[in-house]
Amino acid sequence: MTTEEGWLKADDGKKLYTKTWKAEEPAKARLVFIHGFSDHCNTYNSFFPTLASKGIEVYSFDQRGWGRSVLKPSEKGDTGPTSQVLADISCFMRTVIPCRIPLFMLGHSMGGGETLCYAAEGPADIRKHIRGYLLESPFVDFSPASKPSPITVFFGRLAGKILPHHQMVNQLDVKLVSRNPDVQKQMLEDPLCHDTGTLEALAGLLDRTGHLSTGKVVIGDAAGEGGVTRIWFGHGTKDGITNPEASKKLYDSLTAKDKTYKPYEGYFHRLHDEPSPDNLEFMNDVADWILARSVEPVQVEASKPKL
Repeated sequence: MTTEEGWLKADDGKKLYTKTWKAEEPAKARLVFIHGFSDHCNTYNSFFPTLASKGIEVYSFDQRGWGRSVLKPSEKGDTGPTSQVLADISCFMRTVIPCRIPLFMLGHSMGGGETLCYAAEGPADIRKHIRGYLLESPFVDFSPASKPSPITVFFGRLAGKILPHHQMVNQLDVKLVSRNPDVQKQMLEDPLCHDTGTLEALAGLLDRTGHLSTGKVVIGDAAGEGGVTRIWFGHGTKDGITNPEASKKLYDSLTAKDKTYKPYEGYFHRLHDEPSPDNLEFMNDVADWILARSVEPVQVEASKPKL
C-alpha cells in the first residue's frame, strides 16, 4: 500500500487537505470516505490500509473546519451551512470521476449523515457514478446518552442566526467512542480533534439529523449508478454518540431493492476502532459488500475533445 497527500481548491478558493490510500496491485474498487465531527482522515488507523490491501483504494479529505484543512484558529469547526458541506463533497468527487473501476462513498458519524443527504440531494451528474453508499454509525439522531436538551437546541439556533461564526466547544465523551483505551487516548491527545463547531455549522448538523429522522430528506430507489440505490448500514448496538434505533428506522423506510443493515452487538461508535478482532469483522464486512458489487462492468463516459 502507498499513500499520497495533496490539496484541493474548493469552489470558493478554500484549500482542503486530501489523502489517498492506494492498493499495491490494480485496484478493484475506489471508495470516497467522509469523516465525522471532531475528526479527520488520518485518525482511521488500520481501516484504510486494510481496505487497500483488499484492492479497495480510499480517497478522503479533511472537511472544511477540520484536520489539516484548518489553517488558522478562526477556521476551527467553520464548515458553513449544509449547502457548503455538500458543495465541498461535490468538488472532491469531481476529482475522482469518471472512474474506470466501481466507485463507492462511505460516511462515518456526521459524515454518514452528510453521505445520506448527498445520496438524496447531491448533483445527479455525480451520483450517477456512485455504485453504492455505505454508512458507519450514521448521524441520523443523537444517542440518548449524548442528546442535548430542547432548550439548549432552541437557544443555540437563535444565537446562530445572530453570531453564525461564533465557535463553541462540544467535547465528545471518548469513553463512548470506542471500547479500546488506546483509541480513547488517541482522540483526547490529537490536537486536530478539537471538538469545536461554529453555531452555524452546529445548526446545519442539527438540521440534517432532523430532516433525516423525520423523513424530510428522502433517498429514492435511483440514487446511484445505473439508476439503482445500493446502500449498506453498520451500527453498534451500544453506540453512545449516534442512535442505532434512528438509523434502523431510516433504513426500514428506504425503498431501495439493494439495502443491508447490520447491527454490531455490543460495539460502540467507531466500529473500525473497536478492540481486535471485532474491528476486523466490521472492516471485512465493508470490503466484502463493496467487492461483491464490483464485478459488474462500469460504463465510463468518453472524454470530450478539448477545443
